[in-house]
Amino acid sequence: MEKFSRMSLFETAPIPQAVARLAVPTILSSLVMVLYNLADTYFVGMLNDSVQNAAVTLAAPVLLAFNAVNNLFGVGSSSMMSRALGRKDYPTVYKSSAFGFYCAVFFGIVFSLLCLVFHDGLLSLLGADGNTWDATSAYLEWTVIYGAAPAIVNVVMAYMVRAEGAAMHASIGTMSGCLLNIVLDPFFVLPGFLGMGAEGAGLATFISNCVACLYFFMLVIGRKGKTYVSIDIRKFNLQKAVVIGVCAVGIPASIQNLLNVTGMTILNNFTSSYGPDAVAAMGITSRVNNVPMNIAMGFSQGIMPLISYNYSSGDVRRMKETIFYAARIIIIGILVVSSAYYIFAPFFIRMFMNNDVIIAYGTRFLRGFCLGLPFLAIDFLGVGIFQAVGMGRNSFVFAILRKIVLEIPALCLLNMLFPLYGLAYAQLAAELVLSCAAVVVVLGMLRRLDRGQGLG
Repeated sequence: MEKFSRMSLFETAPIPQAVARLAVPTILSSLVMVLYNLADTYFVGMLNDSVQNAAVTLAAPVLLAFNAVNNLFGVGSSSMMSRALGRKDYPTVYKSSAFGFYCAVFFGIVFSLLCLVFHDGLLSLLGADGNTWDATSAYLEWTVIYGAAPAIVNVVMAYMVRAEGAAMHASIGTMSGCLLNIVLDPFFVLPGFLGMGAEGAGLATFISNCVACLYFFMLVIGRKGKTYVSIDIRKFNLQKAVVIGVCAVGIPASIQNLLNVTGMTILNNFTSSYGPDAVAAMGITSRVNNVPMNIAMGFSQGIMPLISYNYSSGDVRRMKETIFYAARIIIIGILVVSSAYYIFAPFFIRMFMNNDVIIAYGTRFLRGFCLGLPFLAIDFLGVGIFQAVGMGRNSFVFAILRKIVLEIPALCLLNMLFPLYGLAYAQLAAELVLSCAAVVVVLGMLRRLDRGQGLG
């Protein structure tokens, strides 16, 4: 009965209801990493020490790099699972989930080992200097060297649980870790308790990710026979169709996030030349900006199972209705948030650090970033559609365009023309172009499906 009700969500439920049941929990899940970092930034910011706050900022690209593995095996396996569900090919669903799970565990361990071996070089690459070296190293020890595997596995399992329509379970798992992190942060960070500073924030994040993993293990084991998600080692294999199906979507999504890490590293390195106050302000701004950005990303990922299922089952009409309804909702919502950010920018920066210099920097940064948010939402929706229907090549092209062709050159050019403050407008320059391209490609895809031509 439970499996039937989940399939009816994909097949017959009203579009607004289906989108809400899938997207809202997914948005909450996608905000988890942002909320982790916001909690770290908030409590570390209470120390009023720009060096400790800068350490969390400088480490952010490495945590973002987790998403390269998350997307490879999370987005890839969940897309494969949803498309197989649409075809009623249940053995492939089980094999895809087992493949995604065990690959996530393996590559999480590899990630930790690489960061341990190349520790000093990594810190230099991130822009750490004599002032910030020790604090950044201590934060990375808990979040990456010890914490990469649990951080990656809990996100990948959330993707797979969501792929079968159980978005609320996925949200509960990831949010449980997030809430625990918020509770633990003050005890580990603040002087009145353990007083570990940035290192304490990293330890809180590590413990929280372990708890989230435990929830998903208990969920899958407890719902045996009621879930298509499998962590049974006997279902893991390197069957060509499964590997290609997962990687065709997952690799472009992974490369997209690796390029995001590259862009953030370049941004931090440019900013670090202006001192710790500028780095701290950019870090706070990036985290505030990441909230609506992850809402847009979570929304697009939330509706992926619905689009994948109806694409594979041949219900093009329902697929189109989902896309157009989703576009209206996300664009209106992000426009509201972007307007609030622009008007109340000083308030949002002051929430994290009551320092006049940092508030002045952050206000100008946030007003630049927020202008690109509506266009970014359109771009993310387009990429989510490509991933849902297995158009991995399109996702890859957009990732290359976003960072290598548009955003990174814009960072260099705008920083040269308008030192420091021009960095905040690179996102707007890139997303304006990409959002237009996304609309053109998606409308062309839908016209081909209407004519029964397929996607080729």
